[in-house]
Amino acid sequence: MSNLPIWLKPIWLLSLGTTAGLLVLLVLWGILYLVNRRAGAAVGNTVREEILLPITYTLAALGILALLASPTMNPSEVIDSLKRLGDVGVVEVTETIPANTPDYPIHLSFRPEELQSYSIDSEQDLAVNIEKGKGYVEPVLLVEGNQLYQWSPGSSSPRGFEEDVETIYLTNETDLPSKVTAIFTTDVAMPEIHYLPIAAWSVIGLYLGYLLINLLAPKASIIASATSKEAISQPLFLLLTLIGIAALLLYVYVPYNTFGEDVKMLKTSGMATIKVLAIIFALWTASVSVADEIEGRTALTVLSKPVSRRQFILGKFLGIVWPILLMFLILGTIFLLTVSYKVVYDARESAKTTPIWTDCFVEVVRIIPGLVLAFYEAVVMAAISVAISTRLAMLPNLVICGSIYVLGHLGPLIVKSSAGEIVFVKFIGRLISIVLPVLDHYEIEGAIAGASAVPTEYLLLALVYSLLYCAAAMLLALLFFEDRDLA
Repeated sequence: MSNLPIWLKPIWLLSLGTTAGLLVLLVLWGILYLVNRRAGAAVGNTVREEILLPITYTLAALGILALLASPTMNPSEVIDSLKRLGDVGVVEVTETIPANTPDYPIHLSFRPEELQSYSIDSEQDLAVNIEKGKGYVEPVLLVEGNQLYQWSPGSSSPRGFEEDVETIYLTNETDLPSKVTAIFTTDVAMPEIHYLPIAAWSVIGLYLGYLLINLLAPKASIIASATSKEAISQPLFLLLTLIGIAALLLYVYVPYNTFGEDVKMLKTSGMATIKVLAIIFALWTASVSVADEIEGRTALTVLSKPVSRRQFILGKFLGIVWPILLMFLILGTIFLLTVSYKVVYDARESAKTTPIWTDCFVEVVRIIPGLVLAFYEAVVMAAISVAISTRLAMLPNLVICGSIYVLGHLGPLIVKSSAGEIVFVKFIGRLISIVLPVLDHYEIEGAIAGASAVPTEYLLLALVYSLLYCAAAMLLALLFFEDRDLA
């Protein structure tokens, strides 16, 4: 329990962001209700009656966690850093200081603990101060002409600035003017709070995106709502979720015997577990929701109403995606907790120095992109399963999707391997990579092994790829379903 604030603080910090997002949504809903009571009531009913309700419960649980843990987490540090967000960043100033000029002011505001790096380039010798009248008597630092002065953590040059700075004063005692270029990079004392707005905007985007889909495709959304509620009410959803939670908790105490790499093994195992469970749920739900309804003539009843086959397929696909998202949200939260705790647990078991909370935070944020990519992969497999379910029953659907999953990961490996030098093998590998989804794009084992972060650009490219492939799968599903005899 003495280490509780260390491994819980990363989750607490992210929970603050999700809670802020919920509060913003609550305020927006209140404004909408006051302006248009009918629209506000409709939005409230959508949240209460559809998949957003369990998602809201999950996010509210994180909000309760943030509230209960706040007394032990020093929230004043977070508040102070949030206030300073607008005052930090990269500032570049270029000035020409006349000859024989003392105390030439350049307005820069920062705190010494916020200073990440800086450089000053001058044509003439300069004395730098943070107070007037000191000149060369007590300079903070001296800059030699035509020699770039640089400082960053770990450099041999002294930082110089040890007090809060509002203005720096440059003294040029030479007989020539001096052109000066100063670049200062600052950040808040707790740079981890940059993830709070990301968490808040993610929550806001989720709710607004759901409501936008309901607005643009109301009939498909009705089918999606019914499908998602039916899916999460099935025992399989609860069973897979409980299996995932039990496995994630068990992984913490499994002795991997990797000589200090147990955290990496935990991240790889946990991510694979969540992804596989979500894909199993997606394939089973697609078979039950699409194939069984077609075979049982339920789809014919639905299509007898003013609902097109296109809306039916799209609604079924969305109705599978939302429960997958809920599963990732629940298991992902547990996964982040276990990873953060594993850092402390592993240090204790290995008789290492007790880590600080930022060590846990670094490990936690590195796996969030992995969870996002795993979600993309599960959605792509769900789209393929929906397309196959329009023609085939559950068992062949599972076999085909399982084969696609294996080949989707093996395709790039076949091309890159030594066997890929054989013309026929290379052709097969490239054919697999073109026709089937390249699921290897969603793996981040290399980033985990190298302790590196997945860039945001890669996540965006993977999102575009996933959307295009899902669109192709939905088009194929419509082609299969268009002439399917439902009678």
